[in-house]
Amino acid sequence: MSRDVCIHTWPCTYYLEPERRWVTGQLSLTSLSLRFVTDSTGETLVSFPLSSIVEIKKEASHFIFSSITVLEKGHAKHWFSSLRPSRNVVFSIIEHFWRELLLSQPAADVSAPRTRGKELTGLMAGSQKRLEDTARVLHHQGQQLDGVMRSLDKMESDLEVADRLLTELESPAWWPFSSKLWKTPSETKPREGVSVKPSSEPFGKEGMLIQIPAIISHRTESHVKPGRLTVLVSGLEIHDSGSLLMHRFEREDVDDIKVHSPYEISIRQRFIGKPDVAYRLISAKMPEALPILEVQFSKKLELLEDALVLRSRRTSSPAEKSRSVWHAASGLMGRALHRAPPAGDQEGMALHLQMSPPALSEADTQELTQILRRMKGLALEAESELERQDEALDGVAAAVDRATLTIDKHNRRMKRLT
Repeated sequence: MSRDVCIHTWPCTYYLEPERRWVTGQLSLTSLSLRFVTDSTGETLVSFPLSSIVEIKKEASHFIFSSITVLEKGHAKHWFSSLRPSRNVVFSIIEHFWRELLLSQPAADVSAPRTRGKELTGLMAGSQKRLEDTARVLHHQGQQLDGVMRSLDKMESDLEVADRLLTELESPAWWPFSSKLWKTPSETKPREGVSVKPSSEPFGKEGMLIQIPAIISHRTESHVKPGRLTVLVSGLEIHDSGSLLMHRFEREDVDDIKVHSPYEISIRQRFIGKPDVAYRLISAKMPEALPILEVQFSKKLELLEDALVLRSRRTSSPAEKSRSVWHAASGLMGRALHRAPPAGDQEGMALHLQMSPPALSEADTQELTQILRRMKGLALEAESELERQDEALDGVAAAVDRATLTIDKHNRRMKRLT
C-alpha cells in the first residue's frame, strides 16, 4: 500500500497525565501508526509510529482498571482504558500489527534515506511477487483441468462398457453371435491438443497457495483469537494459534468474501434452516493474500467502500496484468535511462545533469533489469498456460457434449427394455 490506511477505530479514554484526568475519544490504528483523537474538540492528543513502540501490555490497578499501556521510545507511557468492544480485542489487533511490522523491517539501517531507485526496485519486486502468485494459481488450475479430462476419458470408457451390456440385453436369446459383445475396452487416450500431466504433483489438490497470520473472530466481534488463514487450491482453512483446524471452507462452499479494508475480510457460507458460518479476519499480510483470493474467488469477492482502493487490481486478467506491468516498467526504464532533452536546450540540460545526481544508480539499473527479465518470462509462461487451458476447456466442452448424447441414447434404450 502506498498510503497509510486506517485499519480500525475504537472508542476509549486516554489518561492525560499533565492534567491528571481521562479524556474520551477515538483510538485509531493505521498500517504504520497509532493515534488518539478527542471527541470534544477533534484534537489529536497523541500520534506515533508503530515502529517506535517498545512494549504493549494489559495492566490494571486500584485507580486504572482494565487498561492497555503502550511504552514508546524515550520512556513515554500511554494509558488507554474503557475500550470497546473489549480490551482483549483491541490489544490483540494492535499487538498483531506491531509484531508483523517489526518482523517485516529489514536488518539494515532503516534510517538511511530511500532513493528513487530503491523505491522503483521495491515497487517492481512487489509486482513480481504478485505475478508469481498468479502464475502459481494458473498452474494449479491447469492441474484441475487435466484431472477433469482424465475423469471424462474414464467416463467415456464406462459408457462403452454400458453400450456392450445394453447390446447383449437387446439381442434375442436365439442369436448366438454379436460382434459388439466381444469388443475389448479401448484404452483411454488423451484428447488431441490436451497434455495430461501425471497426478503425482508436489502440490496436488491440496496445494497451498499462501499462508498468513491473522486475528480471527467468529460470530461476535467481542471475542477474537490469533491464528492463520491458509489459501489452498481446493478451498480455505482457518487454524488457531495452536495449529488446530477451526474450519475448512471448500472452494464451492464459499458463498461470499467481503473485503472491508485492505487488511480485513469476512468469509461466509450460507445454510438453509440453520445459522450461516462466518469468520472475520484481520491481518497485516492481507494485501499479499488478496490478489490470490481475487483469482480463486473472483465472482464471490466483493469490495466494500473502504476497500475501493483495490478496484484497479481487478480490471484485467492475469495475463493482461503481466503484459501491462512489463510494458509500463519497460517504458519507465526507457524514460529514466534514455531521456533525450529537447532541441535548443542541449547545453543547459548537460550542465543540469552534471550537477544533479543520477536518478538510478548502476546497481539499481542492473537489479531492475533482472527483475524485468524475470517478469517477462513469467508473463510469457502465463500467456502460454492460458492458451493451453483454453484448448483444454474446448476439449472438456466437446467431451461433455459427447457424454451427454451417449447417456441420452442409453436412457432411451433402457426405457425400451423395461
